[in-house]
Amino acid sequence: MTTETNAPQKAYRSHIGLVADSPNFPSEWDSVMEKVKIADELGFDSVWLGESWGYELFTSMSDLVRITKRIKIGAGIANIFSRTPALIASTVATLDERSGGRIILGLGPSGANVIEHWHGVKFEKPLKRTREYVEIIRMILHGEKLVYHGEFFNLERGFKLRFTPARPDLPIYVAAMGPKNVVQSGEIADGILPVYWPGNRWGELRAQLDEGSQQAGRPPHSAAIAPYITSVVLPENADEQMRMQARIGAAQPLAYYIARMGVYYADMLTRNGFGEDVQAVIEANKQGLKSAVMAVSPHMLDATSIIGTASEVVAKLDTWAEAGVDQPLLAMPAGSIDEAGATLSALRSALNKA
Repeated sequence: MTTETNAPQKAYRSHIGLVADSPNFPSEWDSVMEKVKIADELGFDSVWLGESWGYELFTSMSDLVRITKRIKIGAGIANIFSRTPALIASTVATLDERSGGRIILGLGPSGANVIEHWHGVKFEKPLKRTREYVEIIRMILHGEKLVYHGEFFNLERGFKLRFTPARPDLPIYVAAMGPKNVVQSGEIADGILPVYWPGNRWGELRAQLDEGSQQAGRPPHSAAIAPYITSVVLPENADEQMRMQARIGAAQPLAYYIARMGVYYADMLTRNGFGEDVQAVIEANKQGLKSAVMAVSPHMLDATSIIGTASEVVAKLDTWAEAGVDQPLLAMPAGSIDEAGATLSALRSALNKA
């Protein structure tokens, strides 16, 4: 007999991941590693690291490989402009071997500001470039001779990786938000990593992914939905002041991404019915980021984040899982190592309950 805990709509509970650190606002690294060790011991499924203009991604992932035993370690994300597909393939194959098969590769275009003014590379045709990266990386991981003819890469000499990867089918996820990229991800990827996708639109996202899977002759649900979710897990005795502070804290990155990280996030939220809310943040940002944060509407914040006690967080995750989320990726708890450990333990206990 299937118990409620193991019912399909709650299968996600064994696939909860954590975003270990912010690439734009990096934390003290020793503290990050200690928190990841706790997450590993508590049985969380995965931990993810990003990259912008702070710590280098794969060096940090290798640190986590050495200090953990079972948790999966995700690149979330490696951009498709600053490293060649061959370098990314050999890097993840190396890490996957050293970790005993625990690496997930997340790829994405990043944005024009970062690519052109940090890496100094022209930002062009990110959709086509993503496809070529995924195709070349898969060829290398499968041990094929690298003969490839694309728009960006023409590879003739038939090089092969000089060791056998631990997993030729190492999972590749794509940071996709635009409709064309989502459909393409359904064709070529094992999962997608949306950010700030509204919780009332998971069904539309699944439909777009499955459209791409159908076009490629893949079965429905070939690509998992693994969203980055701004989350704050509060203590059970949290009062209204603590809740308000948590909401303001969660609104800060949302306002920053809408107003100061290019147009992707603003456009995605606008397409999904939050045009007025987005414009209010953009207008307020002219007076500074603090004003932009205060302009984030409760409606948009509730649609894109999860804030509450451990049991409240799990209740909302249950709802989102029923709507289409497969692998929620929550924020690593803030505070000291002991405080984060207590929060993670409370969350794990709530997830283990029926």
